Amino acid sequence: MTLTIGVSLKMYFGYDQTVRWCRTVADRLGGHPALRGGGARLFVLPAFPAIAPAAAAFRDTPIAVGAQNLSAADSGAFTGEVSGAMVREAGARYVEVGHAERRALFGEDESTVAAKTAAALRNGLVPVLCLGEDRRMPAADAAAECVRQLSSALHAADRQGLGGMVVVAYEPVWAIGAERPAGEDHITAVCAVLRQAVTARHGRAGSTVIYGGSAGPGLLTRVAGAVDGLFLGRFAHDPGALESVIDEAGALA
Repeated sequence: MTLTIGVSLKMYFGYDQTVRWCRTVADRLGGHPALRGGGARLFVLPAFPAIAPAAAAFRDTPIAVGAQNLSAADSGAFTGEVSGAMVREAGARYVEVGHAERRALFGEDESTVAAKTAAALRNGLVPVLCLGEDRRMPAADAAAECVRQLSSALHAADRQGLGGMVVVAYEPVWAIGAERPAGEDHITAVCAVLRQAVTARHGRAGSTVIYGGSAGPGLLTRVAGAVDGLFLGRFAHDPGALESVIDEAGALA
């Protein structure tokens, strides 16, 4: 069993701070037995300008780099956009698609998410496909909604015959920043259904389902068996805290 841990730095760090953080993580975790032995995998998503130096910092480690977004187009007159081809060329292996903030703040609808998922796969990137229900509801209903979102996000890629693994990041939107986050029973129920759904899809061998809502130490152990890893945010700004999660993943694996 390999557990997947992802970290999105969003826009919290500046350029120099990002590079320093990556070098610190490389020093602390580059030789970690869980990562070296395959019990865990770790990917980091910095802001666009820091992808290349992050990739350089992690070059001699098992730690992978990704982007937080990409254009649905591969090239052309799209001012301010960054293509999957350039993201890959800069050293990224993963790319985040469909995060709730992109949907809410920048108007990315399901057709945009599907187009960007296809663009990622077309350019040899692993999409970190974020999905989750908008409001609190029973786990069975949430699971059905998330499976629907998964099918929608992969529709364009399936139509184009684009195979490849995906990392499904389950993040219930209603739980983001909430005083009472999603309960462990809810998380495991939804993720178990999502895992079955993505595993059953043709051409998606190696795909995983990770959880990204208020994730921290101890959660991975409590949801083990139904969830393949965690997607971390500000908790991972402390490299020592990130190391504790990798330790936990190694112990479980």
